[in-house]
Amino acid sequence: MPSPLVECIPNFSDARRPEVVEAILAAITAVPGVHVLDRHSDLDHNRTVVTFVGPPAAVEEAAYQGIARAAQLIDLNLHTGAHPRMGATDVVPFVPISDITMQECVEMARRLGKRVGDELNIPVYLYEEAATRPERQNLENIRRGQYEGLKEEMGTNPERDPDFGPRQVGPAGGTVIGARAPLIAFNVYLTTNEVSIAQRIAKAVRHSSGGLRYAKALGVMVEGRAQVSMNLTNYRQTPLARVVELVRREAQRYGVGIHHTELVGLLPQESLTNAALWYLQLDDFEPDQILESRLYELLRSPVQAGQAAAEPDFIDQLASASPTPGGGAAAAHTGAAAAALVAMVARGTLAKKKYEGVKELMWTLVEQAEALRVELTRAVNEDCAAFEAVMAAFKLPKDTPGQLAARTQAVQAATRVAAEVPLKVAGQALQVQKLALQAAREGNLNAITDAGSASALAHAALTCAAYNVRTNLLSLEDAGAVADLTAKLRVLEAGSAEQQAYMQKTLTERGGISLE
Repeated sequence: MPSPLVECIPNFSDARRPEVVEAILAAITAVPGVHVLDRHSDLDHNRTVVTFVGPPAAVEEAAYQGIARAAQLIDLNLHTGAHPRMGATDVVPFVPISDITMQECVEMARRLGKRVGDELNIPVYLYEEAATRPERQNLENIRRGQYEGLKEEMGTNPERDPDFGPRQVGPAGGTVIGARAPLIAFNVYLTTNEVSIAQRIAKAVRHSSGGLRYAKALGVMVEGRAQVSMNLTNYRQTPLARVVELVRREAQRYGVGIHHTELVGLLPQESLTNAALWYLQLDDFEPDQILESRLYELLRSPVQAGQAAAEPDFIDQLASASPTPGGGAAAAHTGAAAAALVAMVARGTLAKKKYEGVKELMWTLVEQAEALRVELTRAVNEDCAAFEAVMAAFKLPKDTPGQLAARTQAVQAATRVAAEVPLKVAGQALQVQKLALQAAREGNLNAITDAGSASALAHAALTCAAYNVRTNLLSLEDAGAVADLTAKLRVLEAGSAEQQAYMQKTLTERGGISLE
């Protein structure tokens, strides 16, 4: 199965100091798995746009490192440029490329935003698909007044309060983070140095003043030439060819033409193909007639000649004769499945406008359930390692009194860890049960049985983990430790039984599901 791939296109407010740009790039590329596809620095705009791709976790970390480095090196109090800006790292969009959903990119934006706000003390605003309120979907609304306006209003105007981070602005300004579809940054240079002409053309082009639906535009002076600077937010609904022809027609009104155009960063191949089809009038064209597209699909095919056999999955490993993974690992795996179901219910609720009133609660459930899923998935290997450590301790030499004492100590230490790992799993499973109950009570009613299933799986995970705690306690000689671990386990078991009772009541009362 192909790996998920996400694109990130952060915009940094510096282009005139190459050493600053290089330092930011170094911070991004230091993250393993990240590949920089493009960098574009414009001296007049005093802005650098970096495009990089990679697995979601790596891209998220690279974005954070780039923001952190920019905050150290860029002081907005000293910044000037033609392009609007409000932060050292002005905007950070995540774009789904393959095998990843927009929803997952929204979650990346939220995680990154919280981390930047908490750890870097930078105000963060969420935009586009990640926006927490309708008026913040549009970047221009958030960036109104730029850095200077934000600095003046922050802390006095509640409308400028960030989604994450402090309600005050430092030299790094504020950062806008979000998730969106592919955007094309496209500039048209005119055969004139009268910027007022570019501004009038931009007004005719941009949607906010009556132009094309998915076009944002402004007129600026760049390299001594008037430029219509544009962002095209949906190239399928507002194609490149249509934009160019409108600019051309509007320019003719003022006796000027198009000198040349410019692409900032990257663009989808489909957008160029569509432009070629329009100009060539290839009405019967089919996408699979492009040679490179056919080759790309072939290379992404999961089954190719000479491909190595896939690694056995967890269930196959569990069914093998090997003692690991065993019951403790199965408990952690089951708990992770329960957490995944909670996240699914919460995400399904977020997608429904009917449940707008519990949106923030559902975001909390998604974030907490995903964190537990990661921890429980990690516990699968931790449980296997703990059991193997016990077996290794038993194999230590015991021929002399000294060796016997050392072996006994090692066995006891490993056994205690082997009891503590499933105890931790039991605690995490109880947390999942609590989240499942919230999902059942407040989430999408159509998914209430999924929440109930999550609770049942988490209860089963806790029960299985408890078996593994108790079997290890039988071999533990420290009576105080046995009593302590047993008491903690009983509290967790009582809590789990209570959660199951609450869940059964909720399924009956809210879902109309009879359990008799």
